[in-house]
Amino acid sequence: MEKPVVSALVVAGVVIKKDGKYLLIQERKPAVYGQWNLPAGRVDVGDSLEKTAIKEAKEESGYDVKILRKLGIYQNEATEAVKHAYQAEIIGGELVFPEHEIIDARWMTFDEVVALKDKLRGSWVLEAITMVEEG
Repeated sequence: MEKPVVSALVVAGVVIKKDGKYLLIQERKPAVYGQWNLPAGRVDVGDSLEKTAIKEAKEESGYDVKILRKLGIYQNEATEAVKHAYQAEIIGGELVFPEHEIIDARWMTFDEVVALKDKLRGSWVLEAITMVEEG
């Protein structure tokens, strides 16, 4: 009997809203080149979800953040990563991103994010931002 394919990949990311706009990063990885995502990354064994979300925000945006609340857990297919989204606020740092990983980082209004719906790295990005937008 063949074993089923199981995803052990877990991702944690943050929705950061400032002055009515949301921070999105544009991916440079070949498989998802040009797609927009939340600052997010893989959770390493031994790290907590929140620690990873905070670490990825710093690595991908330059901002130090504080977690405000958990927004949700997202997964559409059994073979894709389980994504945990948090709302966070900036407590320090400045916008700087690693150009070998990220093409661009941009503040966008909710309407601008919606207009980019087909260029987002998964529906979870808009779903998590919508939760923050709706309060």
